[in-house]
This record gives sequence, structure tokens and C-alpha cells, in this order.
Amino acid sequence: MAKISLFGANGTVGSRILREALDRGHHVTAVVRDPAKFTAPQHQNLTVVTGDVLDPTSVTEVAKGQDVLVSAVGGGDGPGHLATIEPSAKALVGGVRALGDDAPRLISVGGAGSLRTPDGKLVWDAEGLPEFLLQIMHAHGDALDFYRTVTDVQWTNLSPAGTIEPGERTGVYRTDTDNLVLDAEGNSRISTEDYAVALVDEIERPRHVGERFTVGY
Repeated sequence: MAKISLFGANGTVGSRILREALDRGHHVTAVVRDPAKFTAPQHQNLTVVTGDVLDPTSVTEVAKGQDVLVSAVGGGDGPGHLATIEPSAKALVGGVRALGDDAPRLISVGGAGSLRTPDGKLVWDAEGLPEFLLQIMHAHGDALDFYRTVTDVQWTNLSPAGTIEPGERTGVYRTDTDNLVLDAEGNSRISTEDYAVALVDEIERPRHVGERFTVGY
């Protein structure tokens, strides 16, 4: 079983990743700013520690001895997380990099805005998108651009479908790299539960090291 440190474990996406990983028997360290506000139930494979995703030194400490470091920061919890998306990517890489040959893999929750649609445009080029959503999309895009410059850390960035929201865990999904995954009706969607399934599948069977991939039905 993997040893996983998880930033953002209290969030909409992070809490599903936490649950999925624990249900599969992995050992998870939830890294939070204030453990007193952590709401997940107790579990024998769960440890809760204090950490700061924007501080490379803090990242290094929680990444030591782990197999995978997961960041669900900015993973769908509203515009309040906007300011942390790109800076946290840089802090995560810096913190992991400091561990050298003992560094864990890094998997981060990404955004859908930079995915390509069937007409060759990007999701964020669609008309009528609200400004706050565009800002979040571009922040995730900037973080992805940064990850793509990194060659000395084993990173993976996982973009959701066009719509991601709490729902059913089916365990079924399809993947692509830079193209939006669409269903037969032309919709792009995934539940947060199945997004978590895909992310933990990537932990168990690495297929996208050094690249972005996306999931949808």
C-alpha cells in the first residue's frame, strides 16, 4: 500500500480522494492548516498534520518518507483558492525537489480550462464564461505551464471534465491527455467520486508521469 500525503483533504475534491485512498487500504497523511477544523472521521490509516502548501520547507517535511504527495488545493472550492493555485505548484515542486532521490511522486488537481474542444479551441475560449471562473481556469493553466518546465520531479496533473460535482461512484471513466472527454451526447462531466477513483488509480498504476491527463464519462 502507498504512503500518501494529501493537501486540501478538507475540500470537495480532496475529501473524496482521501476517502477513496483510505477505502483501498492506503496510508494517508492529511496536511491541513488547522487540524482542529479537519472534519474527516477517524481511521486507523489516517494521520493529520499541520502544513502549508505555499511553504516549500513545510512541503518537504510532509513529503519525507512518502510515496506520493497529492495536492487538491484549488480543486473546485471556489474563487477563494485562486491565489494559491500557481504559487502552490511552485512550492510543491520546490519542496519535493529538495528531497532529491528520495522525493515522492507529485500529483496535483488541475483545471479543465486549457483542454481542447472538438472545434480546436480551448474550454476557456467559450463565450459567456464568468470572470471569476476564467481567472481560476487561467490560474490552473499557468500552474500547468510551470509543471511542464519541470524535468527533475515526477509530476502528474489531473484535469477534470468540463463539469465536476459530487455524485455517484461508478468506478468507470475514460481518459485523454489534452482533449476534453465527451460522452455520446457531447457532454463533458465526471463526479468528484469518480475523479478520485481516477487519481488513486494513477497512484497505484502510474501512466501519466510528467504529463497532464483528464477524465470524463
